[in-house]
Amino acid sequence: MNFETIKFELKENGIGILSLNRPEKLNAINFQMEQELHEVFDHLMMNLDCRVLIIRAEGRVFCAGTDLQEGLHLNTKKIPEGYEKYYFLDVSEPIKKKMYHQWRISSIFVKMRKISQPIIALVQGAAAGGGFGFAMASDFRIVANDVKFINASINIGLTGADVGGSYFLPRLIGLSRASEIMYTGRNVEAEESVRIGLAINSVETKDLLESAMELANELLKKSPLGLRMTKQALNLTLDSPSLETICQLENASIVLSFSSKDVNEASAAFFGKKDPKYPLR
Repeated sequence: MNFETIKFELKENGIGILSLNRPEKLNAINFQMEQELHEVFDHLMMNLDCRVLIIRAEGRVFCAGTDLQEGLHLNTKKIPEGYEKYYFLDVSEPIKKKMYHQWRISSIFVKMRKISQPIIALVQGAAAGGGFGFAMASDFRIVANDVKFINASINIGLTGADVGGSYFLPRLIGLSRASEIMYTGRNVEAEESVRIGLAINSVETKDLLESAMELANELLKKSPLGLRMTKQALNLTLDSPSLETICQLENASIVLSFSSKDVNEASAAFFGKKDPKYPLR
């Protein structure tokens, strides 16, 4: 898979590494990056060879959010040269262009939850706007000591609720604390992010990937089917109407995973005090 604004590598052990790759633009999300992210997440939706995904960024900043300079094209009546492939620009009214584009970018974060792979986000420097969104939509966040999470849209005259933030953040850290961060748009730095449960760990920038690989390799010791079904259960639990509903889902998941040969390998490894060797699929 060849991209320009992102890079994707799938290692032999089943760990995928997705890198934002516009360091000269602080990894700001432009139309092309949106399109390439949709492509890679659509691929991962059906790719059983990838069992864990690490999302990271090139350069000193994780992601500065939406590319505001390119976003100015949403105000124009004509499609700028070279932008013909972006369907939302081929609309006469700017308000409709902006709405279609907003649907397009926000659906990236929905796909991050829909894919079966647990996602580990490695965050250094600023994670603003959509960059904060990438982090929140991940399952784990490991941060560098210089990290700054910023709910940026509230600071530029927009609503503070953007790209799923009003859904993710209260569920990650609680409603009261999330409200204060979303209303004020203030920076949340490394020490605080760990203390409030937004990040699981803070390390030196140079140690981010190593820390992620340690966690990813620990996840690879779990049954591939079991891991995927656990993410599914966690997603559904967030919006479940009752404990009984989730118990029914969990019951079915346990029975289904118990029927897999992965259980035999896991049991033998557990009692033999060794790491299990699962097939990728």
